[in-house]
Amino acid sequence: MSNKKLKSGYTTGTHATAVLVAALNELVHGEEKNSIEVTLPDDKTATIKVKRAGKLHYETIKGDNDDIDVTKGAKISLQLLNPPPKALKPQKPSTVTVGLSTLFLYAGDGVGVVTKKGLKIAPNYPAINPTPLSMMQKNSIGLLQDKNLQLHAVVSVENGEEIAKQTANEKVGVIGGISILGTKGIVKPVSATAYLESIEAEISVAAEENPNLIVFTLGNTAYDYAKKHFNESSIIEIGNFVYDALGLLKPYSFQKLIFITASAKMTKVAQGFKNTHNRYGSIDFEKVKYLIKTELQLDLKDEEFLTLKAVLETLNKEQKKQFLELISMKAEKQLQRWAKELHIQTDTIETLIAY
Repeated sequence: MSNKKLKSGYTTGTHATAVLVAALNELVHGEEKNSIEVTLPDDKTATIKVKRAGKLHYETIKGDNDDIDVTKGAKISLQLLNPPPKALKPQKPSTVTVGLSTLFLYAGDGVGVVTKKGLKIAPNYPAINPTPLSMMQKNSIGLLQDKNLQLHAVVSVENGEEIAKQTANEKVGVIGGISILGTKGIVKPVSATAYLESIEAEISVAAEENPNLIVFTLGNTAYDYAKKHFNESSIIEIGNFVYDALGLLKPYSFQKLIFITASAKMTKVAQGFKNTHNRYGSIDFEKVKYLIKTELQLDLKDEEFLTLKAVLETLNKEQKKQFLELISMKAEKQLQRWAKELHIQTDTIETLIAY
């Protein structure tokens, strides 16, 4: 295993704050900056490189890190304008107030606009989350606190609309680009945070559209299967995060949760795996053989298996059907135990194996 120290980075919200401060600094002091020190939500600081792209117009490149992050290398820019911008996608501007000054923020090219209820941002506003807005306010105080200005700023991301296709933005109703995100200002390497935040956003939107049903899927086969039987707005792909995703249901009262995955991952859940990624372990095939022996009266003796597929190939059609029903039932009971442990207010949990 590599002992390489993994690299952290900074969020889109931190970079957007940096280019805002750079533009404000030019407006107030007439200075052109090539780096900005941004105060993060925990009062630590980050130095972000910026580049002047024109009058009151700055850009920055979102740096690399060792997390799974589709916005790595994205060019984020902000331009201060007066009068207000025209010819933008339909939207209401977000506002940041500092003393007597008000900053109106608009989604430019590559930044999305929210169109559905259920997110942290109301519909028709730019997809700039509350924490980045708070960071912008905090970092503008030293420049605007003794001013009385009405300012207009357009935030853009080069190729943001294409980058957004690799995210869940369109599904949750963020149209036209990426979101400006971040809760702490820092992207930690190989963390589950960004993925779980995406799941959380999808659940919130799903609850607004149908509070009676939520469908969790693990894997592309399960997701494709679910789309054939359920409304896509109710379907959430949760990756390997079974327990963590279940915990995100706590604020809601869905009447029914349907959990869909392939037989191997269903077996892992039945065996108590809270996360089904291989790094957390493999199926215990001795337990699988014991289950088959006690429930199906089939003794596989000293046979060794490396995959569930190999196990299934030893069973006849009826045995296979019975085994998968057993696995599904055991996974269902495991999910019910976890739901009780997490105080999830869901009346029914049902499991389905996708073929």
